[in-house]
Amino acid sequence: MTVSTADLWDERGDELYSIALNFGDFGAKTSFSGPARTIRCYQDNGLVKQTLNQPGDGAVLVIDGDGSIATALMGDMIAEAGVRNGWNGVVINGAVRDREALAEMEFGIKALASNPRKSAKDGAGEIDVTVEIGGATIRPGAMVFADADGVAVEK
Repeated sequence: MTVSTADLWDERGDELYSIALNFGDFGAKTSFSGPARTIRCYQDNGLVKQTLNQPGDGAVLVIDGDGSIATALMGDMIAEAGVRNGWNGVVINGAVRDREALAEMEFGIKALASNPRKSAKDGAGEIDVTVEIGGATIRPGAMVFADADGVAVEK
């Protein structure tokens, strides 16, 4: 990404949502962008694993974990699959684990926190649905822009 989210907001603010959450950067790549793919799940990362093991074609996976940090929705092995399959990054309204390994990956990872506890792996949830996170509506295909200032999404 060549433009900062702050500059993008100055240019196109009325056309964007800003996700009003305090995300941390967990990957080595702190600026990333791409069309959104979405997952809604709660303390279950089965769909996250399944999706990041498919070709990403430069997309950003936006995961609405309902803000739960009780279990991690992604760890190093699932993140490695995302890197390997051409995803630009993930935005997680929830937690990750394996922070030290994630920090070494050239992958964009924004999440609320980390927690070593594994999530369920039943595949409960929904893929490619419109999600609401931090006052923003994220629809599949909308452009997502992330950097140190936060996350902006096309309306």
